[in-house]
Amino acid sequence: MTAIDDLLQRHLDGPDHGAPEIPTPVPDLHVAVVTCMDARIKVFDVFGLRHGETHIMRNAGGIVTDDVIRSLSISQRKLQTREVVVMQHTSCGLATFTDDEFRDEVAADTGMRPPWAVESFRDVEQSVRLSVERVRRSPFIPHTDNVRGFVYDVRTAKITEVR
Repeated sequence: MTAIDDLLQRHLDGPDHGAPEIPTPVPDLHVAVVTCMDARIKVFDVFGLRHGETHIMRNAGGIVTDDVIRSLSISQRKLQTREVVVMQHTSCGLATFTDDEFRDEVAADTGMRPPWAVESFRDVEQSVRLSVERVRRSPFIPHTDNVRGFVYDVRTAKITEVR
């Protein structure tokens, strides 16, 4: 059995019955969260979320990329979110290599360098500041008054706001 087969079986055996009590894709708290894909971050547990309360966007590093801007624009313009949380974390995989190292590795394997930015970083707080600024400065995101950035410590579960 593959890992995907295992996940499908867990779904069949588990408590997920969809969300029939939530009639709309509009999140109750009108908040969008951008965070990392790291499996150690349980976003629902970190913020004590309930089903239907927020939009959650995840990618490598929790970086605000063009695709995140796209999702946030849709989230705000069509689905009524008004606040944005950007949360990156300690011990992130993106801090373990450089953009050039990754691009060189991919080019050696494929013969092509990736056309997209890797956006590795060494300073997680500076990376959060950069992502928050991208949201605030985007002409496609209409509500930028309440955009806040945080670092989540994967060892202690402490959340520190980045100013």
